[in-house]
Amino acid sequence: MTSSKPYLLRALYEWILDNESTPYILVDASHEGLSIPPGIASDGKVVLNLAPQAIQDLQMSNEFVGFSARFGGVPHDVYCPMASLLAIYARETGEGMMFPAEDATEAEDAPADETKSSGPTLKIIK
Repeated sequence: MTSSKPYLLRALYEWILDNESTPYILVDASHEGLSIPPGIASDGKVVLNLAPQAIQDLQMSNEFVGFSARFGGVPHDVYCPMASLLAIYARETGEGMMFPAEDATEAEDAPADETKSSGPTLKIIK
């Protein structure tokens, strides 16, 4: 089975917006393939605002989250491989979901018959 992470991410994004809250994602800034503006990471992680008024051209596929946004007034295209995403939550309430950290090769090269679950470990952020 494919990972449930992208499906849960999209569902929680919609749920957060439906509840008139601001969706934030927590990303592993050291992940290979990540494209973010230099200098915005702290302690190897970065929090990104996914509010529709803060970004443009949001794409949430099974492989990545991508969008365009301004950082310090400078436009930048952001690309986050799905394996780099650590959490999605509502800024106002802290409610959301943490995902286990994934190795890039683990996410892409896991055998189909592997008995280890590829889905996230559920944890509510409060």
